[in-house]
Amino acid sequence: MRAKRLVWMRRISQTAFLGFFLFLLVESRLPEDAYLQYSLIFSGDLDLRLDHPVKFFFQLDPLVWLSSLLSGHRLMHGFGWALGLLVVTLFLGRVFCSFICPLGTIHHIAGSVKPALKGDRMIRANQKTPGQRIKYFLLITVLMTALITPNLVGLLDPISLLFRSLALAILPGTGLGLKEIFDVMAASDIKALNHLSYAAEVIVSPVFGYGYPVYKTGWLIGLIFLVILFLNRIRPRFWCRILCPLGALLGIFSRFTLLRLEKDEAACTDCKLCSRSCQGAASPMPSQIWENAECLSCFNCFDACPEGALSFKFRWAPKSNRRPDMGRRAVLGGLAAGISLPFLTKLDGTEHHVSDPRLIRPPGALPERDFLQLCQRCGLCMKACPTNVINPTLLEAGLAGFWTPHLIMVQGYCEYTCTLCGSVCPTGAIDEITAKEKIERPIKIGSAYVYRGRCLPWSGNGPCIVCQEVCPTSPKAIYLSKQVIPGPNSSLVEVNAPYVDLKKCVGCGICETKCPVKGRPAIRVIAAGESRSIQNQILLTGPVS
Repeated sequence: MRAKRLVWMRRISQTAFLGFFLFLLVESRLPEDAYLQYSLIFSGDLDLRLDHPVKFFFQLDPLVWLSSLLSGHRLMHGFGWALGLLVVTLFLGRVFCSFICPLGTIHHIAGSVKPALKGDRMIRANQKTPGQRIKYFLLITVLMTALITPNLVGLLDPISLLFRSLALAILPGTGLGLKEIFDVMAASDIKALNHLSYAAEVIVSPVFGYGYPVYKTGWLIGLIFLVILFLNRIRPRFWCRILCPLGALLGIFSRFTLLRLEKDEAACTDCKLCSRSCQGAASPMPSQIWENAECLSCFNCFDACPEGALSFKFRWAPKSNRRPDMGRRAVLGGLAAGISLPFLTKLDGTEHHVSDPRLIRPPGALPERDFLQLCQRCGLCMKACPTNVINPTLLEAGLAGFWTPHLIMVQGYCEYTCTLCGSVCPTGAIDEITAKEKIERPIKIGSAYVYRGRCLPWSGNGPCIVCQEVCPTSPKAIYLSKQVIPGPNSSLVEVNAPYVDLKKCVGCGICETKCPVKGRPAIRVIAAGESRSIQNQILLTGPVS
């Protein structure tokens, strides 16, 4: 009966934390009522902040805290939760993996739905294998890279991986599919379908996003996530057993756990039900040595044993539990990889030269080296951005900056008074600035330039003042000047031609987004002139923050 209660407590906890994670995922965007007053909210210096603790699961993650400390030498705000979790692990073992971790819960569900392995095949699959040392190799690798920089932990950290996958791939993909169905229904001649499509879109939009948010490389992020889920068909909770670096870190701390699996070999009938139900391949059978570092504290073995040969008890012993089976090769390989990777990432030359001109970081982003030391590639800033301008990089920032945020101005623009990206960044890679500070310093993320060969006035193809009209700075960074240019049939044409005042331009990109020349707009924004870099300035006398 006690075992049943523990299993049900775990299931309730898993459901609650997964639901909480999904709720925060959905709520990590501009509040619904803000869209109804969009122009009013972003018309002044009001500091808009999200109402919910969207950073909570990142603050609870010891791997995020440790990598930020090693790489950026910062004690992040709110990371006392992570320290608390490590203390809990010392007493209870890897309860985070079975009771709290939303990615672990999703893997548990994925492995339980029509499992591919049954009976003896499941028993064999749940035996400990040398492959379980890979997660220690990955842990040592990412921590070593964080120590030397850049910080690559976010590529494999389970919370970052899950948020990035759901926010940038699964949610947008599902939303696009649903909205296309609603569009077909709205175009139907059947009135009932018309009304149903409008009602459904009102319900669906707050969850999947208003408009049609998309993210570059989202297809790759989603594909990797689906492959990781599919691996549960090969081994139950494959990610948790084989690949998860956070699980490896908690496994190291669980060596000192006081909650221990007690085995009564005399009562065991060798039915192997405990091995069949073990989620972590932790060798729960009385005839085997319990692998406490692999045990997820799911209590399945305790519940499955019909003879009562297994039980979990708090016991203080003078001798520590069994050491995590890291393997010498995994340790040495992790050290070698962790030392090599940082140097390999520098071979693209971005560290000692000016980076790609289209690599425009969010407002408040730290200087590039510091930024790469702290960014977890989690996607929170991208999900929170109201204009969908922040996207993950692919090759723009080199290997060191893979999947870090940058702005794509043809897709959106940086709202002049918006500072949501900095307010949701869990590690401080983007400073939490105020709207007043962003405007008055000002914080520049780049500079606009006119491509005269494509500009309608400059090329003599027609009048246009769109870029000057939408420019939000006061006074405007884009001004018009009457010019006489060659027109058709050798005639001269007088036009209002746009110019950019680089001293006033902040690189917000609204001119590029709204430019009527599509594909490659006639006015474009590049990173040159950004406040965060002294090396990447255009005007030597311009303000550098």
